[in-house]
Amino acid sequence: MNQILLFADLREKTGKSETELDAAGKTVKEVRNLLFQTYQLPAIQESMVAINEEFATNGTVISERDVVAFIPPVSGG
Repeated sequence: MNQILLFADLREKTGKSETELDAAGKTVKEVRNLLFQTYQLPAIQESMVAINEEFATNGTVISERDVVAFIPPVSGG
């Protein structure tokens, strides 16, 4: 299983700061699409992704027990 961390708007829309998902062997893009379909999160498509605190690309393959964080763009003033 993998811990999936959700930040900012993603956390607000789902009501969760984290969830667990069997993402081992999947790419970041596959997990992104799964979360989009499950929670209807448009912001997830533009979110930055980190795996074990290292930024990752859509093609990065997730390993067992990796921690995956989705960090949406934020604005403020």
